Amino acid sequence: MSNITLHRHPVSGHAHRAELFLSLLGLDFTLQDVDLMKGAHKQPDFLALNPFGQIPVLIDGDVTLFDSNAILVYLAKTYDKSGQWLPEEPVAAAQVQQFLSMAAGLLAYGPARARLITLFNAPYDADATITQSHAFLTTFNAMLAGKEWLVGNHPTIADVAHYSYIAKAPEGNVDLSEYSNILDWLARIEALDGFVPMMVSKVGLVK
Repeated sequence: MSNITLHRHPVSGHAHRAELFLSLLGLDFTLQDVDLMKGAHKQPDFLALNPFGQIPVLIDGDVTLFDSNAILVYLAKTYDKSGQWLPEEPVAAAQVQQFLSMAAGLLAYGPARARLITLFNAPYDADATITQSHAFLTTFNAMLAGKEWLVGNHPTIADVAHYSYIAKAPEGNVDLSEYSNILDWLARIEALDGFVPMMVSKVGLVK
């Protein structure tokens, strides 16, 4: 029986990045779905795990963590003995952190938010969000020019942190067809041992 449990919802990109990394590391874990539609994430038992009432939450023995990027850091530090996924070298470590900050900011306010609009009718300006998404993706695509991975010569948690919401950008009416570097990068991640896909939602350009 696994000692690791990930509380998640299958359409959450934040939860998927944690699930993806658990699988890429080859760890045994249990998925615990949280019924967001019924407000399970706002009930006292869940708020005891995350007082903000958000998914994902990772429980590993006596360790309880929320925030998907924090979960990636914990898993890399605890279970990746190779040091590949979160390098120790100062410049590479800082570069990974740059991308984690981008995932929590520009990615969240762009492609992730665009998908919230189509999935949940979130009250954001769709046209402005799609424009913002393309501005982010144009820069991201340029950053991948001549590179296989975001930092260094192998995948890191920087790649994991961005995969889910970029891969699902079309569900938010954000077309990826013009971003050849991004499409190649997505394919490389999907070819990794242990890759697990995220659930398809028939919204946006995927309808």
